[in-house]
Amino acid sequence: MKIEIHESLEAVGPEAWQALHADSGLRSPFLTWTWQHEWLAVFGEGRRLELRRVSEPSGRLLALLPLVEIAPGRLMLAGGADVSDYLDVLARRGSETEAWSALLEARAADRAVWELHAVPGASPTVTAVPALAAAVGLVARTAVEERCPVTALPDSWDALLASLDKKHRHELTRKLRRFEREVPDGRVAWESTPAGIERRLDDFLALHRASREGKAKFMDARMERFFRRAIVALAAAGAARIAFLDLPDGPIAAFVTLEWDGTVGLYNSGFAPARAALSPGLVLLAHVVRDAIERGRRRFDFLRGEERYKYEFGPTPEPVHLVTIGVGGHLGAPHVQP
Repeated sequence: MKIEIHESLEAVGPEAWQALHADSGLRSPFLTWTWQHEWLAVFGEGRRLELRRVSEPSGRLLALLPLVEIAPGRLMLAGGADVSDYLDVLARRGSETEAWSALLEARAADRAVWELHAVPGASPTVTAVPALAAAVGLVARTAVEERCPVTALPDSWDALLASLDKKHRHELTRKLRRFEREVPDGRVAWESTPAGIERRLDDFLALHRASREGKAKFMDARMERFFRRAIVALAAAGAARIAFLDLPDGPIAAFVTLEWDGTVGLYNSGFAPARAALSPGLVLLAHVVRDAIERGRRRFDFLRGEERYKYEFGPTPEPVHLVTIGVGGHLGAPHVQP
């Protein structure tokens, strides 16, 4: 195997990157050229990028590992720890272990620490890398970082309701009926085009910041710049939408959703606290899940975080891990950064 280290994504280019992404086992939007490029444009400013490229003897691209320096001797997967829900080495499906063997052997004498955030629990990065690292004198530690509640979608909304336990089904239907009764002129509006999302992104951002104090702090000027770039760019590829719950006097809830491989992911949200009595977030979420079913999607992924409202829909939590790789005794504590 041939290992090359580049200082920019452009050394690979969008066409080769997306071809590898299409042939990978984890085709989440967070590993696309669009997401990685926009993340680096905003959060990679002033940081050194090490893009490790693995190629077969024939020259065929096998894997990419984009790492960003976050402290001297410490690198993190591009995509960060806060805004990307699923990250990993980008490798051809079935070649992940082979790619990792080459990557680890090539860095065996390097004392730098690698932090790999948000790696799905079933990934070879979690299941195989600790043994592969030990074979070349390195240490790899894995720890559950968060969990993503995921629901397998049936063929109809009625079937989903029937699958819920009695308490959740009763509460959900009660709140939906109350909203319809008290706000008969409320409606759900979708934006899925770049122009539509640009037109209404201010509405989403206002609702997001109003939801609670922590979200207002999260959505600072730099984060807003990233959202405006990344969500609009993904919409151009048909991979992002925003749903609004609109009343005549303005929106009271909004969700940004991302889509890949028959999956709808609930990426971010906002609602008007003054209208909390109407349960606007849950009402809109029910419409978003129902829309996913009606469009034939097979999975609804609530993404990272186990907020109580997500469990109204009977999901199964799936772990994502932090994988730390380095020389034994020098791993240290992770640096949590965007």
